[in-house]
Amino acid sequence: MTRWNNGLDEVEQVSADITDETNALPARYFTDPSVHEMEKEKVFGRYWVYAGHANCIPEAGDYFTRTIGDREIIVLRNHDGDIQAFYNVCAHRGSAIVEETPMTDPDNARRIQCPYHLWTYDLDGDLASTPRSFEEARLNPDLEDEDVPDLDADSNSLMDVHSDRIGPFVFVNFAADPMPLAEQAGKLKSELESLPLAEYELAQRIVSEVECNWKVFGGNYSECDHCQANHQDWVTDLELLDSELEVNDYHWVLHYKHREDVDDEMRIHDEHEAQFHYFWPNFTVNMYGTADGYGTYIIDPIDEERFQLVADYYFKDPELTDEEEQFIRTSRQLQEEDFELVERQQRGLKSGAIAQAQLGPNEHTVHKLHRLAQAAYEV
Repeated sequence: MTRWNNGLDEVEQVSADITDETNALPARYFTDPSVHEMEKEKVFGRYWVYAGHANCIPEAGDYFTRTIGDREIIVLRNHDGDIQAFYNVCAHRGSAIVEETPMTDPDNARRIQCPYHLWTYDLDGDLASTPRSFEEARLNPDLEDEDVPDLDADSNSLMDVHSDRIGPFVFVNFAADPMPLAEQAGKLKSELESLPLAEYELAQRIVSEVECNWKVFGGNYSECDHCQANHQDWVTDLELLDSELEVNDYHWVLHYKHREDVDDEMRIHDEHEAQFHYFWPNFTVNMYGTADGYGTYIIDPIDEERFQLVADYYFKDPELTDEEEQFIRTSRQLQEEDFELVERQQRGLKSGAIAQAQLGPNEHTVHKLHRLAQAAYEV
C-alpha cells in the first residue's frame, strides 16, 4: 500500500516483485537536490547517453556540443569520416574551447582552437600546435629557451569520451571502462538498425522546460494507463486493449495497434502500429505509425524539480509536408497534455505528504525504470 509520511519516513528499496507494496521509488528520489547531484555520476556518468544524430554532422570538421550533467563535450566528424567525442576542455589551463553549438546549428572547423592561448588540436583531438610563447622563455629571466621542455602531443591531447552508435544515433559514456553499448542496448540495437533511420534528416526541434523531475516524465512516457482519460484525441484511432508493453534489460517498447480503418501507408516500419522505444536512462524513439518519419526525445535533467525535453523530428526531406506538420502537431499535443500531468504529480511528491507511492500491475515498464534507478544508486 501507499506509505504516507507520518513523520516516520518508513520507506524501502524498490522491490523486484511488482506485486509488493514497495514497488516504487521513495518520493525523495524525485525531490531531493542531493539525489540530483548523485545521478550526475551514478546515472549519467556510467550509462550510455544519447549525444546526437550523425546526419547533422555529415562532413569532416562538422561538430556540435552537448552538455550532460556538468560535462560539456564536443561531438565531431574527423577526417576519416568517423564520429568522435571529446571534453570541451583545453589541456592548457582547462578553458572551454568552443561556444555552445547545438546539433540543429552545427559548426565546421579544420582544427579545434582554444581562443584563450591558441592551443590548436586536429580533428582526432591531438595537440597540433601552440604559440611560440610556449616554446621560448623570453619573458622569464630565470629560464633559458633551451630549458623549456617540449610539449608532448599525446599527453596534451583533448580528453576522449567513449562514443558509439546505433544506426545514426550517437551515444557517449563517461565511465572509465563502460559496458559495451550493444550490451546496454540489447535487442534495441538490431531493431533500430533494421529500419532506414539514417535516410531521414532533422526537420524540426522543439525544446520545452518542464517543472518536474526527469524520472516523473520518464514514468509517464512508459505507460498508457493515463491515455484514455488524458489523450482522448489520440487514442480514438488506437486499439488500446491490443497494445503490448515489452520490457528488456535497459529498454522497453510500447506497441499500440491502430484501428484497421486508419490510413497507415505512410510509416517508417511495416507493422500496423505505433512504437515508442524508451532507452535507459533518458532517450526515446517515437514512431506514430501514421507518418513517414520519426521523433526522438532527450529527457535532460536541469535540477531535481525541472527537466528539459528536447524533441527532434526526422523526415526524408527537411521541408515539411502537410502530413508531416500534422505528425509534429500530434506529438506536441501529447507533450503538452503530459506536461500538465507530470507537473501535477511533482507538486504532490514535493508536498511532503507521501513517503513512497505504489505502482499498478500494468505499470511494469515504470517499475523497470524505478528498478534501474535504484540499482544505479546502489553502485
